[in-house]
Amino acid sequence: MKNFYLKRNNFNIDCLSLLQILFSSRTLGFMDEILIECSPGVSGDMMLGAFFDIGVPKNVIEKPLFDLGLEKLYCLKFKESNSCSIRAIKVEIEKIDQIKKRTWKSIKELISKNSLNKKLQKIIYKVFESLAIAEGKVHGINPDEVHFHEIGAIDSLIDIIGVCAAINYLNPKKIYCNEPNLGKGFVETEHGKLSIPSPAVIELLSKKNIRVASSFDSFEGELSTPTGIALISNLVDSYEYPNKYSIKSYGVGMGNMQCPFPNLVRILEIKSFDKNSEDKKDNPRFEKIAVQEAWIDDQTPEDIANFINKLRNEGAYDVSSHAINMKKNRIGYSVEAIVPLDKKEYFRELWLNYSNTIGIRERIQSRWILLRRRGECLTSFGKVKVKQKLKPNGSISMKPENDEILRLMSENNKTSEEIRKIVQDSISNFKAFENWK
Repeated sequence: MKNFYLKRNNFNIDCLSLLQILFSSRTLGFMDEILIECSPGVSGDMMLGAFFDIGVPKNVIEKPLFDLGLEKLYCLKFKESNSCSIRAIKVEIEKIDQIKKRTWKSIKELISKNSLNKKLQKIIYKVFESLAIAEGKVHGINPDEVHFHEIGAIDSLIDIIGVCAAINYLNPKKIYCNEPNLGKGFVETEHGKLSIPSPAVIELLSKKNIRVASSFDSFEGELSTPTGIALISNLVDSYEYPNKYSIKSYGVGMGNMQCPFPNLVRILEIKSFDKNSEDKKDNPRFEKIAVQEAWIDDQTPEDIANFINKLRNEGAYDVSSHAINMKKNRIGYSVEAIVPLDKKEYFRELWLNYSNTIGIRERIQSRWILLRRRGECLTSFGKVKVKQKLKPNGSISMKPENDEILRLMSENNKTSEEIRKIVQDSISNFKAFENWK
């Protein structure tokens, strides 16, 4: 279901709710991927508003709340509003619930003893459990003994369960998110005034090693709440945007805090295009790569060779090295590696753990590469492993693997030139092991 922006056609938000109910019977799994844009920050109610805006029906959001027996404890409304003149959906909850705090044990029993969809139950459980573990560590108690204060209130239950229900309904292949901003200053809680970010937020971020942004750190206020951080830390697959993507639809949710900038979360339905999903007919193919480099003057040639082999074995596209003169006329080595963009963090760790360098230089570059594939060719020598490359004019060239050349030279007493010619003449007998890539 695509986004409904009925305001532009002079419909009000009640019409949106009606249309969503009519379409709520559609099957799950209609979204490619989701991108959560939480700039400046993220909270549960902002995410819930954005999911409603993108097309998740209200009855889908409320069904698990009804299944848990919470329907008489609140009144949920979605209203169209704006933040700094930007249209968005604001979540309004009238709290009838008189319970101000719940324990993790009571919430766990509530989730496990009711007839929730098993997949949804698992998602909800995971989010609340992470909060309980974080709060338990912060207060030095067993997670089962944690008394949720703000998070145990009915509005936070609605936010967490509602967002999980929306994710379960949309069933995206992958969820991306940018690095959240936290804000600064203090926030009033049941524990008194706490500094921002709150202890629970710090624990959640450190547990999942989530990076944060600082572009709004001058703002006094809590930009990302524990509920928001708990949701993204458990639901998001990647905190790096895909290199290329198209936007199919989007929804916008608004927070309650007044800011000098739009206080919004956007949920985008996207389709990403990476090196595995792009049209393989494009030749040469374009892709982004990371180039990492260091100069090392305090490591033996043997250790440098071992480190280069380590980089290659771990999946570097290529590694080169050469001797250089460094300070005090010491002989050192310049080592440069071309690595996959999505593994650049992993290779940084390899540099710092397996070489003596105290730092590396890194740059993101583009490259154009011809399509290629591996296979074998039936020749007068028998089966020989070869590589083929496809040129832009459609012609194909083929060469045997170097290990194969060495083997055939030893076995047949022929030169490398003779072997290459025999293999090239047998191109019609090629059998591919893989598709062009």
